[in-house]
Amino acid sequence: MAKGIVIKSTGSRYRVLDESGNVHECVLRGRFRVSGVRTTNPVAVGDHVTFDPGESIITALTPRRNYIIRKASNLARESQVIAANLDQAMLLVTVKMPSTPVEFIDRFLATAEAYRIPVILVINKTDLYCDEEMAQACRIKSVYEKIGYRVLLISATEDIDLKEPEGLLRDKTTLLSGNSGVGKSTLLNRLNPSLSLRTASISDYHEQGRHITTFPEMHPLPGGGYVIDTPGIRGFGVIDFDRREIYHFFPEIFRIAKECRFHNCLHLDEPGCAVRDAVAGNRIEVWRYKSYLSILLEDNEKYR
Repeated sequence: MAKGIVIKSTGSRYRVLDESGNVHECVLRGRFRVSGVRTTNPVAVGDHVTFDPGESIITALTPRRNYIIRKASNLARESQVIAANLDQAMLLVTVKMPSTPVEFIDRFLATAEAYRIPVILVINKTDLYCDEEMAQACRIKSVYEKIGYRVLLISATEDIDLKEPEGLLRDKTTLLSGNSGVGKSTLLNRLNPSLSLRTASISDYHEQGRHITTFPEMHPLPGGGYVIDTPGIRGFGVIDFDRREIYHFFPEIFRIAKECRFHNCLHLDEPGCAVRDAVAGNRIEVWRYKSYLSILLEDNEKYR
């Protein structure tokens, strides 16, 4: 038996990098299960595994340090592990071509908070923005920086302000995520030109990106570290949140919730709610509160 790390997953086959730097194409042993996680993919990119190099079969999964997960598309009770054993995540967003919904940002951030994964928010395509759009980007930056997130403004296509993200990625294992078309592959090509990842133009009709990255894959960076590139996602369904703890994953809401009259306040319509007072007083951004409510008020079947 040998040990390695999964660097690519196609759903049925896995590319495993062993401790000597050799790559093996593997499949899962029959009836492979991961206890405690109901998921469509029992093994994810970033997982440390034991495998039989002769049979090319993954036989065991090392316990994960962490992982990031979302609701699997069209499967209300199933989840999809996006990546495992992360030092951080970098969420790429755009103000136009396409426009990233703030609710998507907040759902990703809340999930990362739940699994204790630090997130760097990167607003890309600044070269395309008019004054009004740049003001919108700066507004987003200001809101999330006040909460405590690191936020960068860059243009991957024009090589504008890429030094800072390059430094933040060095010697880390980072998940790179975002909607389709926000420029993940373009950014990776700038950070490691030897990758030559395919990119595509945005659909003029819908201003949406087309899926270029087909399967999650881990790529090395010249200065050290790895980036896990993922297919673009259009929605981020949260799963397995305890309804009473959702506000814990919105840092600014969690901080102010300590001032609520009742310790079990859900910040809906309870008397003496400090959170709703903070929203009314512009101390909590309205869209963040709406994002919190959208998760809270979803189908209760998701909450166990």
